[in-house]
Amino acid sequence: MLNEGQSLWDFLAAGGPPVGRLRGARHEFVLGDLAGGSCLGRDLEQLRGRSVLVAAHDQLSAALALIELDGVAQRMVLCTPDLADEHFPALIRTAGADACVVDGGTSAAATVGMKTIVTASPRLQPQAAARRSSGSTEWVLLTSGTTGAPKLVLHTLASLMSALAGAARPPQPLVWSTFYDIRRYGGLQIFLRGLHAGSLVLSEAKEPVEDFLKRVAVADVTHISGTPSHWRKALMSGAAGRIAPRYVRLSGELADQAILDSLKATFPQATVAHAFASTEAGVAFEVRDGRAGFPEEWLGARGGRVELRVTHETLQIRSPGAAQRYLGDEAEPLRQPDGFVDTGDRIELREGRCYFAGRRGGVINVGGQKVYPEEVEAVINTHPRVRMSLVKARRNAITGAIVTADVVLTGESADPGQPSVPVLTRELTELCKASLAAHKVPAMIRVVPSIEVSPAGKLVRPRA
Repeated sequence: MLNEGQSLWDFLAAGGPPVGRLRGARHEFVLGDLAGGSCLGRDLEQLRGRSVLVAAHDQLSAALALIELDGVAQRMVLCTPDLADEHFPALIRTAGADACVVDGGTSAAATVGMKTIVTASPRLQPQAAARRSSGSTEWVLLTSGTTGAPKLVLHTLASLMSALAGAARPPQPLVWSTFYDIRRYGGLQIFLRGLHAGSLVLSEAKEPVEDFLKRVAVADVTHISGTPSHWRKALMSGAAGRIAPRYVRLSGELADQAILDSLKATFPQATVAHAFASTEAGVAFEVRDGRAGFPEEWLGARGGRVELRVTHETLQIRSPGAAQRYLGDEAEPLRQPDGFVDTGDRIELREGRCYFAGRRGGVINVGGQKVYPEEVEAVINTHPRVRMSLVKARRNAITGAIVTADVVLTGESADPGQPSVPVLTRELTELCKASLAAHKVPAMIRVVPSIEVSPAGKLVRPRA
């Protein structure tokens, strides 16, 4: 358990230098080497007490910097490598950043006006002085919306590690990996789990799924995490069979029954779990029973650290893992007066189970009637020939909008013995008619070769 005032390095080195490894695409090192080495070299001291943008493009270099800066910097701002240049001025101003950690891939926009610029390297430089913590560091994460400027969300190391409270280190070290970038909340959670439990294999931006899974296989990864879209892409690649994890985790998007069943069929010996978490609310729960949704009995105060409730059909969470606040003079409150965070995720109760039905802001209005795209996708994805789908709106002069769907087929669908595309689209329409109200049934279904996934691993949804 993290003790009050402990830095991340102090936590890792408690009881002796850590023996786990951090593995990137080109470099790897033993965590214990940080006891006498640094990715920032002598320049680390220039960052003490500063508000620092961690803008190194290489994920391994950024990971090293996070370990070294916690307890040294007054504030760290975790910049994702896809952050648009136009957002840096407001980000720097809002965070009060006056220093920046960079590498060869950092955008020049991240360094404008910076008093101190320090270069991070995935190769450690010898460091004679012992590591010294001078205070608690604020961790600032960016929200991962697909449009507009990201919000800045303030965490502490304690809130980020809340889900690990009371968890003992496993008797045998584990090897974690994730499709996520660790500078996003979902990836940062796996980063901390990997450091706590043993080792971590990092993905790389734009790395082909096949290459990443090959590295995962070589490292004998035991635990691996990604969004449902990440996992659908992995299954479509044909490379998922290379790995044999003991634990498979989904988070970040609605995990429908189809993807849960597909992963269990692909990894029959693994525990397939889906978790709910958000940058603002923290980690809420993990479901391991193989079913979509979660038990209704989890709502209310259950005597645990996390409380759940459904108000106005959306899930709200009160947790010690929630963020402190949004940064910015005009930022809205992150928490309600009673401490709950409204996630904006709509919940439907059916037969003692809570099911996610979509984001409150993602509704399609069909003649005054609401359609949540995720609900329709969950039905379409149950068809054995469908790997993934994206439901969206199309303008209509009469109803304002109609529902349409893009569908990607499984690899088996290339078999010439399979029914034709027109037959398939009719089958999907009938499937939707049997499960959904008439206004939710797609008026048009297209078979497409791929569907765009954001750098955060989520389906890119157009504005409804």
